[in-house]
Amino acid sequence: MIFNSPSDIRDISTAIHDAVAPVFLLTGIGSILGVLVNRLGRAIDRARNLNTLNVDKRKEFLEELDIIAARTTWMRWSVGLFIFAGLCVALAIASIFIGVAISVHLSGFVLITFITAMFSLIFGLLCFLREIILASQEVITRHRQDLSDRN
Repeated sequence: MIFNSPSDIRDISTAIHDAVAPVFLLTGIGSILGVLVNRLGRAIDRARNLNTLNVDKRKEFLEELDIIAARTTWMRWSVGLFIFAGLCVALAIASIFIGVAISVHLSGFVLITFITAMFSLIFGLLCFLREIILASQEVITRHRQDLSDRN
């Protein structure tokens, strides 16, 4: 793209300015995704360890395995929603620059993709909250098993 006038430079400068906040949002989404993927990996590792036990020993952990299965389902949903939100934000950022490059107002499209990203983040956070509740339930289940083993 060749800059034909000072207004072209101003338009690009405005586009860069408008894209800064969504870029920070992408950073936050990436950070949360790192946490989620780490939690997902730990849950999968625990399930793999329990599945290596012999059948009789594994029966003691069936309730925990059920909770881990539910946790991984909620985490997969959360990860998927966060990835979708990141894609929407990236699409909004790209649309800002494409609109400037071809001199087309894409503000409606940018608005829709950004709102979609926000709803995806909301639902992703709710899925993450559900996974946290299940993880807490898992700790309580193990504690109850330990108490029953003592008696």
